[in-house]
Amino acid sequence: MQFFEHDGFDFAFIDQQPAPGAEPVLLIHGFASTHMVNWVATGWVKTLNDAGYRTIAFDNRGHGATSKSYVAADYTPEKMAGDASALLDHLGITRAHVMGYSMGARIAAFLALAEPQKVATLIFGGLGSGMVDGVGEWDPIASALLADDAGSVTHPRGKSFRAFADQTKSDRKALAACIVASRTLLTEAEVARIAQPTLVAVGTRDDIAGSPEELAGMMPNAEGFPIEGRDHMLAVGDRSFKARVVGFLKEHPIGSS
Repeated sequence: MQFFEHDGFDFAFIDQQPAPGAEPVLLIHGFASTHMVNWVATGWVKTLNDAGYRTIAFDNRGHGATSKSYVAADYTPEKMAGDASALLDHLGITRAHVMGYSMGARIAAFLALAEPQKVATLIFGGLGSGMVDGVGEWDPIASALLADDAGSVTHPRGKSFRAFADQTKSDRKALAACIVASRTLLTEAEVARIAQPTLVAVGTRDDIAGSPEELAGMMPNAEGFPIEGRDHMLAVGDRSFKARVVGFLKEHPIGSS
């Protein structure tokens, strides 16, 4: 693991390059996760490396081994997209494939809108039409994260994310600040401006993300991919998802986009 500094935070990241000149893929993890949980433990880094891609993954601010803030205003998607951009600059990468899961997909979308020249293709995992319509009730998650006793949490989604945060040994106070500011929605008009080839993949049992086909339909160059039989937590490591992503990347090499 390596570190770089940006905007007052020390960011932890990995950079695995199977061969000189390999096309880079930047991976942006979801809320309450880490690069290790989201991308290494699920086999994504190995899958992409084996397919010949340089794979870069980092811990978002407030997550994992990256430094924390308890100020909600530090966790806007614009600022978090700026972190991703700064990492590419730090590594001297001018253009990359960008893949995000859940909150990471939202960050990837904001990056594509702010600096389209840096983003060759996009993969949105675990977030479909919810990027525009919203993804349900999230305020109970902040309360669940801040509860002294996990056993006192009764809200189903709050209970699920509290358990995940405890499992990943996360700083729950930082995550509570993050959940407040990181949910900014995009308008249909903004999504329509994202012109890069885009794959939108969501589990068919995901009750958080919204429809992948609906989001893809709002974009000029996107396709939806249903991850059969998977919910929000299990879709990320699905083998069919990995296979489709590798195929998608091969269909859209950086030099042609």
